[in-house]
Amino acid sequence: HYVVFCTKQGIVKKTLLEEFSRPRTNGVIAININEGDQLLEAQLTDGTSEILMAIHSGRSIRFPEGKVRPTGRSSAGVIGIEVDETNDEVIGMICLAANDPRTLMVITENGLGKRTALDEYRITNRGGKGVRTLNVTDKTGKLIGFLAVKDDDDVMIMCKSGITIRTSVADIREAGRATQGVRLIR
Repeated sequence: HYVVFCTKQGIVKKTLLEEFSRPRTNGVIAININEGDQLLEAQLTDGTSEILMAIHSGRSIRFPEGKVRPTGRSSAGVIGIEVDETNDEVIGMICLAANDPRTLMVITENGLGKRTALDEYRITNRGGKGVRTLNVTDKTGKLIGFLAVKDDDDVMIMCKSGITIRTSVADIREAGRATQGVRLIR
């Protein structure tokens, strides 16, 4: 098994789980993070997963886990997705099996969202710009949520003002990759 790490600047790293088997009392180094970057997520995988990453500007990338070679704990990793602008950053990483039945759900900062089938995202090499996962406009706002969901899941959406809603994933319709989505919360 492996631990896959993802940073906000698009760096992805894979390390054998066994390398974390002898922790010290003051912890161990898991990833060397570059100046100005932050660790976003870490997920366990079996070495055969597919990695999906999405960024604020509405693009996402899908590549096999095998494209990221295992490295030691103190290494920094490799580029998973290209992040162009200085104010753009990775918002999420999903590790899925190739035949996973879940759909991908994206949510924008203005409360729009949609579900899209995994098949609509082509498999590419890591380090690319990715494909459009949502048509980002002034109406939609930037992408802020990226999840793998099933029809029987529920999703909770919270605003900065404290308003929270819980809705069934089955009530959110599936839409194409380059669409804007539907209103989930005001």
